[in-house]
Amino acid sequence: MNTKTTGYVLGVIAAATYGMNPLFALPLYEAGMNPDSVLFLRYLFAIPVLGIMIKARGRDFKLKRKEILPLMIMGLLVALSSLTLFQSYNYMEAGIASTLLFVYPIMVAVIMALFFKEKLTMQTILCILLALGGIGLLYKGEDGSTLSLTGILLVVVSALSYAIYIVSVNRPVLKDIATLKLTFYVLVFGVMLFFVRVDFGASLHVVDTWYLWGNIIALAVFPTAVSFLCTTQAIQYIGSTPTAILGALEPLTAVFFGVTVFGESLTLRLICGIAMIISAVTLIIAGSNVTIYLVRFRKLFPRLPIKRKGKRE
Repeated sequence: MNTKTTGYVLGVIAAATYGMNPLFALPLYEAGMNPDSVLFLRYLFAIPVLGIMIKARGRDFKLKRKEILPLMIMGLLVALSSLTLFQSYNYMEAGIASTLLFVYPIMVAVIMALFFKEKLTMQTILCILLALGGIGLLYKGEDGSTLSLTGILLVVVSALSYAIYIVSVNRPVLKDIATLKLTFYVLVFGVMLFFVRVDFGASLHVVDTWYLWGNIIALAVFPTAVSFLCTTQAIQYIGSTPTAILGALEPLTAVFFGVTVFGESLTLRLICGIAMIISAVTLIIAGSNVTIYLVRFRKLFPRLPIKRKGKRE
């Protein structure tokens, strides 16, 4: 297998392992764990995994004083993105939420145009309109019902938080930090938010069945370590643009597991909406300078299905 083929295989593995989150998370929710507890333990278990990866590559954990505050902000941004995404699952199906979240590259393009004077091309504008059309199809179901506005707003906050993170990590103060080290400290500072939300451990829900701890470890290893490593290596083999485009498999895997495992509905209208959003994002990544702001990211935080209070209003 040549280098290019290897890169594409790694890119597919990265997206596929990221989409395994629901398989490991569902038993934890059935056992009574809440999103805050799952997130706290996932971050907590992922930190030493990334730490071992850093040491295995012969790198250190040193930070410059000027890097600490920006890293704290980055950690809180990613934690906020995770938290609002998880909360959105209370109001809509996981596959739809994951697809809506996938508009964050378009948000990156808009942020770059508004605040960093990057030219907003006609292609970008058309992609934005295409994505909005797809969202419109997802918003209203075939039976006339609509998605929860609360759920949509939560996903928008999640996508916007992550878009700001993607742009920010490429600013001069953080640009020279190794990706592994940056991710490690983002997790370290991000876990603090969830430590507070579980009342410093007082309201932490843990499983009392030994084999379910395997699910927690799997969440930290596969969607975090394996997906992250495969993404990094894929970028080295085939570049950032093809790797980012392969990320379109993430919402597809979310929809796949949502339909096959969780019994979520899949209609022609939803298929068209999902296709329009993925097409818009793929086109903007393939033909825009926004790609350079996607190189150092990987969604390390799962899209977990939880019991919904009402999918549609």
